[in-house]
Amino acid sequence: MTGKYSIKDLERLSGIKAHTLRIWEKRYGVINPERTDTNIRYYTDDELKKVLNIAILNNYGIKISKIVGLTAEQLHQKVIEISNEEVSEQVQVESLVVAMMEMDEARFEKILANCTIRLGFEQTILKVVYPFFKKVGVLWQTGSINPAQEHFMSNLIRQKLIVAIDSQGLMAKEDCKKFLLFLPEGELHEIGLLFYNYLIQKAGHKVVYLGQSVPLKDVIAVNKYNPAQYIFTALLSFTSIEEINATLQSILDAFPEAHVWVTNRIEPNEGLLEHARLTTNSDIEQFKSFLKGI
Repeated sequence: MTGKYSIKDLERLSGIKAHTLRIWEKRYGVINPERTDTNIRYYTDDELKKVLNIAILNNYGIKISKIVGLTAEQLHQKVIEISNEEVSEQVQVESLVVAMMEMDEARFEKILANCTIRLGFEQTILKVVYPFFKKVGVLWQTGSINPAQEHFMSNLIRQKLIVAIDSQGLMAKEDCKKFLLFLPEGELHEIGLLFYNYLIQKAGHKVVYLGQSVPLKDVIAVNKYNPAQYIFTALLSFTSIEEINATLQSILDAFPEAHVWVTNRIEPNEGLLEHARLTTNSDIEQFKSFLKGI
């Protein structure tokens, strides 16, 4: 796959203003646009990777006048060196993006490991992995990554979450509550659900985890044996408010004694279903506070 990016795409992906990129292009020849048959300027995958690497060094405090003197190999090596240091979360997020685009598993792993040592697992997820996924969303919109790259990084992060969940053990506190976690049919964004699983177990509560794309009838069947007080799900792939509300109502009807938590991208003022047993769009801190109080 070969991407074609406008200067605005480079701005969105790197955080460097288009005006600044134009100045750097003119003054230093940092990037070199190509042109379509109709004379429209665009930038390639290689140019995007170069800009992302430059953004990492620039955010680290290295002046552009120094960066432009580096060869491609020196630029690559300098970025790797920096990602091993105690640098800002923004730099680590950008380093993860480059590692993903280059399918560099060793580098991806090292960045996550360094962040975990410095910040702890939970803060790494909140301050590095979540912002990284937002960048990935932009990359998807511009066609900058393919399914192989997306699966590559998702599986690595998924493995980290599963290990962290396993490390919590099966010890629950005496007055623990029971949560049932699942994603409805067609919903495949499992990373967030795994992180909530981790938070719930860390707080000393029990979890029945069913995973992604589970038919509601199967969830009902599982819940019959030992009903959960709380149902947790996510509707991130659903875009129609009618479809979202119908799904939420089906879940509420299926579990009349449980409180339902759901994460989604629709704001309440956009017509999202309201119900006494339904909490939507909660952020991580709100959920953590809730866990402490039950």
